[in-house]
Amino acid sequence: MSGTGERPRAHPRLVLNAYVDYTGPAEVLLFHKVRNISLGGICIQSEAVEDIGTVVDLVLNFPDLDATLALQGEVVWANRERPMDMGIRYLDLDNERRDTLRKYLNLLQAKSGK
Repeated sequence: MSGTGERPRAHPRLVLNAYVDYTGPAEVLLFHKVRNISLGGICIQSEAVEDIGTVVDLVLNFPDLDATLALQGEVVWANRERPMDMGIRYLDLDNERRDTLRKYLNLLQAKSGK
């Protein structure tokens, strides 16, 4: 982070090779690239970037854990220029889903050696 007004992230972001399905107000968008993920949110690359404040339904697939995670999130930032992506903060991450996500993130960190 280089800006003077930026706050440090509460949760570290991990870069991964994964995809997510999400539903916005108008359509279902399948198989979009996850740019990075954390316990606080996710960055998704998509040609159909939603407006800030839009609530979306997400389905994350974790093949290594044989688990799927359905979540709601809110778009907190959007980049309409290439690579066209958006940051989504989770809205309904209960303890069970947080534990599943934490297991996956720990697995990613172990695989990357970090």
